[in-house]
Amino acid sequence: MLPQLAHANQYAPESRIWVYTSDRRLSDTEVQQVQDALLAFTREWTAHNQALKATAEVFENQCIILMVDESQAGASGCSIDKSVHFLEHLGRQIGADFFERMRFAWADENGAIHFVNRPELAAARQSGVVGDRTPMLNTLVQSRQELLEKWLVPFGESWHRRVV
Repeated sequence: MLPQLAHANQYAPESRIWVYTSDRRLSDTEVQQVQDALLAFTREWTAHNQALKATAEVFENQCIILMVDESQAGASGCSIDKSVHFLEHLGRQIGADFFERMRFAWADENGAIHFVNRPELAAARQSGVVGDRTPMLNTLVQSRQELLEKWLVPFGESWHRRVV
């Protein structure tokens, strides 16, 4: 249920992570298109003319996870802006918004991931589908270490409880 970022074990635990959630589920064809574009972008991504050690993955057809190992070269404001502009452009190409901040996800008892908007999360919480122990995807992780340790957080301990 963890993202399988390419060669992630070769990245420092403090490598920076950004999670972008799409406003809709991507088709398998779109996932391949986005994944190819992400790999091309991360191969060419630089900060102050220094190559960044980076990788990215489309997770569950709905999230983009971008990781940079800053032990070699740090991601600058300009390089982060490049990634944002790249994702905005990529989203326009396929008709998706990767900057949807009111999209939430949980894993059910079978391991299936469910992405919903805020009203749907509130309804799932009220109906008992989402309980205090339901694993929520923590899209606010900021490092590889946090991704490994805090990607799934019980609803009762997560930031999600404050939005419903």
